[in-house]
Amino acid sequence: MADTVQRTPQRLNKRPDEDVGPPVVEIRNLWTRFGRTVVHQDLSLDIYAGEILSIVGGSGTGKTVLLRQMLGLERPSQGSVKVFGEDISQAKPDQLQHMRNHWGMLFQQGALYSALTVFDNIALPMRELRALPEDVIRDAVLLKMDMVGLGPEHANKMPSDLSGGMIKRAALARALALEPRLLFLDEPTAGLDPDLSDAFVSLIQTLHSELKLTVVMVTHDLDTLFALSSRIAVLAEKHVLAVGPACDVLRVQHPFIKHFFLGPRGQRALEVLEERNAQNDSED
Repeated sequence: MADTVQRTPQRLNKRPDEDVGPPVVEIRNLWTRFGRTVVHQDLSLDIYAGEILSIVGGSGTGKTVLLRQMLGLERPSQGSVKVFGEDISQAKPDQLQHMRNHWGMLFQQGALYSALTVFDNIALPMRELRALPEDVIRDAVLLKMDMVGLGPEHANKMPSDLSGGMIKRAALARALALEPRLLFLDEPTAGLDPDLSDAFVSLIQTLHSELKLTVVMVTHDLDTLFALSSRIAVLAEKHVLAVGPACDVLRVQHPFIKHFFLGPRGQRALEVLEERNAQNDSED
C-alpha cells in the first residue's frame, strides 16, 4: 500500500532547546508581492544567537528574496523584519548602513570586485568606515586571510587568478572583515567539487564555533545542509512550513519534505552524516 501524505500538513515551529534569549532575526507576518504574484504570505520566522539556521525550499519559494529582505536589500510588501531588535524594513539609509556593519554576507559566486586585488577586496569594508589607519587594516586583512586558509602570497592576486575554492575563501574573509555577529551564506558550496565542498564546510564549522557566529544559510546541497544546520526552515506554500532540527523536520508529512529530504539524494546525504557522526563519536 502506498504511503499516504496528509493534505493538511503538520506544522513544526521549534526553537532551540537552550535559553538563548530574544531572536537575533525576527520576521513577523511578512508578505512579498511582485505584481499579482504572491511569493510570501503571512510568513514568520525567528533566528537565535549562535545557531546555524538553514533555509530550504523549492524553486520560486523566495529563499533568496527572504535573505535579501533580512539584509535590507529588499523591502517586504507587508510585515516586519527585525535584526538585533531593529526593524530594517523601516530603517533609513544611514541607519541601515550602520546596522550592516554588524553582519557579513557571502554571495553565491563570491561577488569579488574584479578590478581589485584579494587584499583590496577584503580591506574594502574596513576602508569604507574611514576610521582605521592603513597599518591596522593591513594587519586585519592578513589575519582574516589566515582565518580562511589563504596565505599572504595570495594578497596581491586578482580574482581572475583564483580557483573557485579560493574565491569562496576570499569572499568569506571579506564577509568577516568587520568581525560581524551575524553571517549570511547564499549557496556557500555551490560550484565546488566534493573535496573542496567538504573543506569549506569544515572551515565554516570552525569559524562558527571560534567566532560565536549566528549563521543564516540558503542551500540546496543536502550534504552541506545536514553537516552544518542547527535548525532547518522549510519554505513551502508561501510560508515557513516547518522549522526545527533535521530529525524533527524529516518527520513532517508533506510532499516537498518527502521528495527533498527522503529521495535518493537525501538518503545518501543522511548516510554520510551518520558515518561522520559515528566517526566523531569514536574519536571522542
